[in-house]
Amino acid sequence: MTQKTNARPPLAHDAMKEAARTWFESLRDRICAAFEQIEDEAARDNAPTLDGRSAPGRFERTPWNRGTNEDGSPGGGGVISLMRGRVFEKVGVNVSTVSGMFSPEFRHTIPGASEDPRFFATGISLVAHMCSPLVPAAHFNTRMIVTTEGWFGGGGDITPMFPDSAEAIADARRFHDGFRTACEKHDPEYYPRFRDWCDRYFHLPHRNEPRGLGGIFYDRLHSGDANADFAFTRDVGLGFLETYPDIVRGRMMERWTPAQREAQLVRRGRYVEFNLLHDRGTLFGLKTGGNTEAILMSLPPEVRWP
Repeated sequence: MTQKTNARPPLAHDAMKEAARTWFESLRDRICAAFEQIEDEAARDNAPTLDGRSAPGRFERTPWNRGTNEDGSPGGGGVISLMRGRVFEKVGVNVSTVSGMFSPEFRHTIPGASEDPRFFATGISLVAHMCSPLVPAAHFNTRMIVTTEGWFGGGGDITPMFPDSAEAIADARRFHDGFRTACEKHDPEYYPRFRDWCDRYFHLPHRNEPRGLGGIFYDRLHSGDANADFAFTRDVGLGFLETYPDIVRGRMMERWTPAQREAQLVRRGRYVEFNLLHDRGTLFGLKTGGNTEAILMSLPPEVRWP
């Protein structure tokens, strides 16, 4: 029996598919440029780095194609942007725009997909793992998904290697302030709501501990005004761009010890555990035929479990 794929009533999100894709790609370009500028500054000022890293890092971009769908329509694809430098041990800034049909075993978990399994998704995803254990790692992503419903989602969180230190708490406060500003432009309830959601989501239940010092997280945002939701999502991206690079600059000249580096590698294990065991974005990418290397880009280059 074939799945019914009759035309559905158009959504406001259908009209903004191209604009959303263009925004995520332009935000990618701005973030990559900001991170490369940090690499240049670190090389100029001789910032401490890992052994053997001297030249400033540059992003290498690798396009990928999802292939064709069962009905012969193009499945879309994306671009992996990956940099290994003297400040950023490994940072990926990926964009993708894909469409197709959810598998029978997965469609019941997605709003609007049980009635019609067709989907469209576009977004940006970033994870930064730093050479210095004194510079916090960070994650950020925003996306738009369309089924028989349409919504935006995303957010970001900061992961210091020594979360109880005064420096880490100050960096986290600055990180949160960027998202708070973005939220308060649109709804005074957004920041406390999405901050608490982030704390619940980025939590390791098997260890009963948080992944880091939080940020914001939101999903299935459909306020009734798709244009307002898109504007909010753009401001969330700008909030990250306007805060995290300055946090990196504020710590990248500090020298660290071998013991601090060892603690960093152990702490990174928590990141791996969360992304492989609990992260819904990882599952979504794998279940929709995404690029495995792009999906697992979030994993750190070196990690230890004692």
